[in-house]
Amino acid sequence: MNEGPSAPPGWYPAGEGERYWDGRAWTPHTRPPMAPPVAATDAHGLPHSTANAPGGRVAWPPPTRSPGPPGMVVAPVYYAQVAPKSPALSVLASFFLPGLGSMINGDVAKGIGILIGYFVSWILVIVLVGIVGVFGFWVWGMVDAAEGARRWNARHGIIS
Repeated sequence: MNEGPSAPPGWYPAGEGERYWDGRAWTPHTRPPMAPPVAATDAHGLPHSTANAPGGRVAWPPPTRSPGPPGMVVAPVYYAQVAPKSPALSVLASFFLPGLGSMINGDVAKGIGILIGYFVSWILVIVLVGIVGVFGFWVWGMVDAAEGARRWNARHGIIS
């Protein structure tokens, strides 16, 4: 008894995600829904040539084999990238406004504390006690800015 043509093997929508059809029956393999495909481009932003690609589709980066049903491929994994924080830029910002470098690095509360301490020290300069504070908060702001940038980079796997 022939039931006619069957759907080709592959991933198909099922509930909240996708399920693998091996051409004859559903397998226990599931995955979250895939993002819509993005056109592949070269280094200049131009589309890749599709002349030699099967079915006219561009497969870049190339899919990789994985354990599971024969012929099953896994789409490439893309990681979010972050820009590194520059210790030199943070120090330069804190040179002109103590605490600004710490704020740039994401330590906003510490940066505001350094800035307030710097301004309070300027007020205390009237009684000569503030001179030490002005210099201390100014240097602390620059040192903390450099260290904060290095800590931020280290947390994000960037060597600086």
